[in-house]
Amino acid sequence: MATFSTNEFKSGLKIMLDGDPCSIIENEFVKPGKGQAFNRVRLRNLKTGRVLEKTFKSGESLEGADVIDLEMEYVYTDGEFYHFMLTDGSFEQHGADAAAVGDTKKWLKEQEVYTVTLYNGAPLSVIPPNFVDLQIIETDPGVKGDTAQGGTKPARLSTDAVVSVPLFVDQGDFIKVDTRTGAYVNRVKN
Repeated sequence: MATFSTNEFKSGLKIMLDGDPCSIIENEFVKPGKGQAFNRVRLRNLKTGRVLEKTFKSGESLEGADVIDLEMEYVYTDGEFYHFMLTDGSFEQHGADAAAVGDTKKWLKEQEVYTVTLYNGAPLSVIPPNFVDLQIIETDPGVKGDTAQGGTKPARLSTDAVVSVPLFVDQGDFIKVDTRTGAYVNRVKN
């Protein structure tokens, strides 16, 4: 397995720390006037999702984590696992549990491609694309002349997510949603 020295630390690098795979969020090199230089690092534990801060002496090295990010298509859920399939032609499938999917569950749409992080062949996390197109299945009708400025109303989507949409959007419409913020972007022709 590869090892990484503190001078190779950068955001997004995945390393092993205390037996768990972690991803570096932030790395700050500190050279005090007196004493040895060190790196102040913020890490996210990929198994638990917890963020922690650690300091490493300059020159220390850590083992690289055996994780891979793969583009996989969401296929279906069987109630317990969410199944994703590789898009490289091998059709290999991996079942991710609810902990690995997390908040991405609100944006899961069949036949959409997601970034799945695998550790020892098991999905650790699922990252949705920045934008998804979803259908509105329930919303109040907008009344013309309701407001002087652009008002909004809540709308429930086909994935059970609830977003605020403009008054002119109706039930049955397809909309583009930003998965990073959960905000309405625009209406889409289906």
